[in-house]
Amino acid sequence: MVLAWSSLAWAAETAPAFTLRLLDGRKTLDSRSFLGKKTLLVRFQASWCKPCARDGPGFERSYRKYRRRGVEFVGVQLQDDATDARKFLRAHQASYPVGLDPDGRIAERFGITQPPYTIVISKKGEIVSRRAGRLSEAELTKLLDRLLAPPTKRR
Repeated sequence: MVLAWSSLAWAAETAPAFTLRLLDGRKTLDSRSFLGKKTLLVRFQASWCKPCARDGPGFERSYRKYRRRGVEFVGVQLQDDATDARKFLRAHQASYPVGLDPDGRIAERFGITQPPYTIVISKKGEIVSRRAGRLSEAELTKLLDRLLAPPTKRR
């Protein structure tokens, strides 16, 4: 009985699928396209969010570092319009894919009410990390390094 309970305690939550029209206007990102291929880091942010602005440069540096290691970053501009979102992204020299969630429908699917909020989705489509509030570059590095570390062999 205890064994069954402990395995349930470790069951990961399946991430809701979402599609996001990217600000570049040419593409739509479908979260399901990453299944089995890449880890997906989703950052809910907003142009009016001061903590988002403080974390912006570190988020961009992390994107540049980890995209080569199989992590795709995507920004979801929550309750923003395209003009304000683009200003925010230019200010932080953001090069990661970004789309709008003006009415909060995507955020709602994840149970998010306000930015900043970071979610990491494994290649299996499971939520492996949720982080409300600020996430420093050092904390993000620690989280992703731990996630990407090869599994240790037991002796």
